[in-house]
Amino acid sequence: MEKSAYDYLLSCGVRPSVQRVAIMDYLLRNRNHSTAEEIYCALSSTMPTLSKMTVYNALNLFVAGGAITAVDIDAGTRRFDGEAAMHAHFMCKRCKTIMDVEIKQREMVTGNIPEGVQADEVQLLYKGVCNKCLTNT
Repeated sequence: MEKSAYDYLLSCGVRPSVQRVAIMDYLLRNRNHSTAEEIYCALSSTMPTLSKMTVYNALNLFVAGGAITAVDIDAGTRRFDGEAAMHAHFMCKRCKTIMDVEIKQREMVTGNIPEGVQADEVQLLYKGVCNKCLTNT
Protein backbone atom coordinates (compact mmCIF):
# COMPACT_ATOMS: atom_id res chain seq x y z
CA MET A 1 0.00 0.00 0.00
CA GLU A 2 1.26 3.46 -0.93
CA LYS A 3 2.06 5.84 1.93
CA SER A 4 0.08 9.04 2.24
CA ALA A 5 1.96 12.31 1.83
CA TYR A 6 1.42 12.96 5.55
CA ASP A 7 2.94 9.62 6.60
CA TYR A 8 5.74 9.96 4.06
CA LEU A 9 6.78 13.35 5.44
CA LEU A 10 6.73 11.97 8.99
CA SER A 11 8.94 9.05 7.92
CA CYS A 12 11.44 11.58 6.50
CA GLY A 13 11.48 13.60 9.72
CA VAL A 14 9.54 16.51 8.22
CA ARG A 15 6.74 18.01 10.32
CA PRO A 16 3.61 17.87 8.14
CA SER A 17 1.56 21.05 7.81
CA VAL A 18 -1.45 21.48 5.54
CA GLN A 19 0.69 23.23 2.92
CA ARG A 20 3.56 20.74 3.13
CA VAL A 21 1.20 17.77 2.78
CA ALA A 22 -0.43 19.37 -0.27
CA ILE A 23 2.95 20.04 -1.90
CA MET A 24 4.23 16.54 -1.15
CA ASP A 25 0.98 14.98 -2.38
CA TYR A 26 1.32 16.95 -5.62
CA LEU A 27 4.87 15.65 -6.12
CA LEU A 28 3.86 12.06 -5.40
CA ARG A 29 0.93 12.23 -7.83
CA ASN A 30 2.60 14.23 -10.59
CA ARG A 31 5.85 12.65 -11.71
CA ASN A 32 6.61 15.44 -14.18
CA HIS A 33 9.62 16.99 -12.42
CA SER A 34 7.87 20.27 -11.68
CA THR A 35 9.43 23.61 -10.88
CA ALA A 36 8.45 25.46 -7.70
CA GLU A 37 6.50 27.92 -9.85
CA GLU A 38 4.53 25.08 -11.51
CA ILE A 39 3.71 23.59 -8.12
CA TYR A 40 2.59 26.97 -6.80
CA CYS A 41 0.36 27.56 -9.84
CA ALA A 42 -1.18 24.09 -9.58
CA LEU A 43 -2.02 24.43 -5.87
CA SER A 44 -2.75 28.14 -5.38
CA SER A 45 -6.27 28.00 -6.84
CA THR A 46 -7.38 25.54 -4.15
CA MET A 47 -5.14 27.01 -1.42
CA PRO A 48 -5.52 30.79 -1.58
CA THR A 49 -3.27 31.31 1.46
CA LEU A 50 -0.37 29.46 -0.16
CA SER A 51 2.58 31.70 -1.02
CA LYS A 52 5.48 31.11 -3.36
CA MET A 53 7.84 31.45 -0.40
CA THR A 54 6.00 28.64 1.41
CA VAL A 55 6.42 26.41 -1.64
CA TYR A 56 10.15 27.20 -1.93
CA ASN A 57 10.72 26.69 1.80
CA ALA A 58 8.82 23.39 1.83
CA LEU A 59 10.71 22.07 -1.21
CA ASN A 60 14.07 22.97 0.34
CA LEU A 61 13.01 21.28 3.57
CA PHE A 62 11.93 18.15 1.66
CA VAL A 63 15.27 18.00 -0.17
CA ALA A 64 17.20 18.41 3.10
CA GLY A 65 15.11 15.64 4.68
CA GLY A 66 15.66 13.27 1.74
CA ALA A 67 11.96 13.16 0.87
CA ILE A 68 12.52 14.43 -2.69
CA THR A 69 15.38 15.25 -4.98
CA ALA A 70 16.22 18.56 -6.63
CA VAL A 71 17.19 18.12 -10.25
CA ASP A 72 19.20 20.67 -12.20
CA ILE A 73 18.52 19.56 -15.75
CA ASP A 74 18.04 22.71 -17.77
CA ALA A 75 20.18 25.76 -17.05
CA GLY A 76 18.77 28.09 -14.43
CA THR A 77 15.76 25.91 -13.61
CA ARG A 78 15.57 23.67 -10.58
CA ARG A 79 13.03 20.89 -10.81
CA PHE A 80 11.74 18.70 -8.02
CA ASP A 81 11.26 14.96 -8.18
CA GLY A 82 9.01 13.06 -5.78
CA GLU A 83 11.11 9.95 -6.34
CA ALA A 84 13.90 10.11 -3.78
CA ALA A 85 15.51 6.74 -4.61
CA MET A 86 18.63 6.92 -6.78
CA HIS A 87 17.76 7.04 -10.45
CA ALA A 88 18.80 8.84 -13.61
CA HIS A 89 16.83 11.12 -15.91
CA PHE A 90 16.27 11.36 -19.66
CA MET A 91 15.37 14.70 -21.25
CA CYS A 92 14.02 14.92 -24.78
CA LYS A 93 15.80 17.70 -26.66
CA ARG A 94 12.70 18.36 -28.77
CA CYS A 95 9.68 18.35 -26.43
CA LYS A 96 11.67 18.86 -23.18
CA THR A 97 9.87 15.95 -21.48
CA ILE A 98 11.82 14.56 -18.52
CA MET A 99 11.55 10.88 -17.63
CA ASP A 100 12.94 8.77 -14.81
CA VAL A 101 15.47 6.09 -15.75
CA GLU A 102 16.04 3.17 -13.38
CA ILE A 103 19.63 2.45 -12.41
CA LYS A 104 20.31 -1.16 -11.53
CA GLN A 105 23.92 -0.91 -10.41
CA ARG A 106 24.65 1.80 -7.87
CA GLU A 107 28.41 1.30 -8.28
CA MET A 108 28.13 2.30 -11.92
CA VAL A 109 26.93 5.74 -10.83
CA THR A 110 29.16 6.36 -7.84
CA GLY A 111 32.39 5.64 -9.70
CA ASN A 112 35.79 6.24 -8.17
CA ILE A 113 35.56 9.46 -6.19
CA PRO A 114 39.01 11.09 -5.84
CA GLU A 115 40.64 11.00 -2.42
CA GLY A 116 40.12 14.02 -0.22
CA VAL A 117 36.67 14.93 -1.56
CA GLN A 118 33.20 14.10 -0.31
CA ALA A 119 30.42 13.74 -2.88
CA ASP A 120 26.93 14.09 -1.45
CA GLU A 121 24.99 14.17 -4.69
CA VAL A 122 25.07 12.40 -8.06
CA GLN A 123 22.98 13.42 -11.05
CA LEU A 124 23.01 11.29 -14.17
CA LEU A 125 21.27 12.80 -17.20
CA TYR A 126 20.70 11.34 -20.62
CA LYS A 127 19.66 13.69 -23.44
CA GLY A 128 18.26 12.69 -26.79
CA VAL A 129 14.92 12.32 -28.55
CA CYS A 130 11.99 10.46 -26.98
CA ASN A 131 9.90 7.81 -28.76
CA LYS A 132 6.95 10.19 -29.17
CA CYS A 133 9.08 12.77 -30.96
CA LEU A 134 10.81 10.12 -33.07
CA THR A 135 7.42 8.76 -34.16
CA ASN A 136 6.12 12.24 -35.06
CA THR A 137 9.09 13.05 -37.29
